[in-house]
Amino acid sequence: MSVVSGVHHVALIVSDYEASKHFYTEVMGFSVLAEHYREERDSWKLDVALPDGKQLEIFSFPNSPERPSYPEARGLRHLAFVTKDIDASMQSLERHGVSVEDIRIDPYTGSRFTFFNDPDGLPLELYELAPL
Repeated sequence: MSVVSGVHHVALIVSDYEASKHFYTEVMGFSVLAEHYREERDSWKLDVALPDGKQLEIFSFPNSPERPSYPEARGLRHLAFVTKDIDASMQSLERHGVSVEDIRIDPYTGSRFTFFNDPDGLPLELYELAPL
């Protein structure tokens, strides 16, 4: 028996709270569950819901250090979102000025996927499940 039954949320620390809030709510279309300013930390915490019920927690902290990012560095490599229509999703992102890479094909599953970045350069992926 596994000690976990699923993923509840993924937490992100962002450099520009307003830009990230706009990106994740307006561009990505995630709905706001809660938003709190924590005066003692001079920090915002924004909880957004993904369509499948999972959540992203978005934090701002003053003067948070940059995380070195290399394609094969340890730690979070990228955050992947499932889409039912990768073409329509890419067009929506591009209409918001988001640069999206060309579509790739997963050689093992046949699924189509692409990468793009959030305002802090966090690599995000759109993954369209291949038909069975």
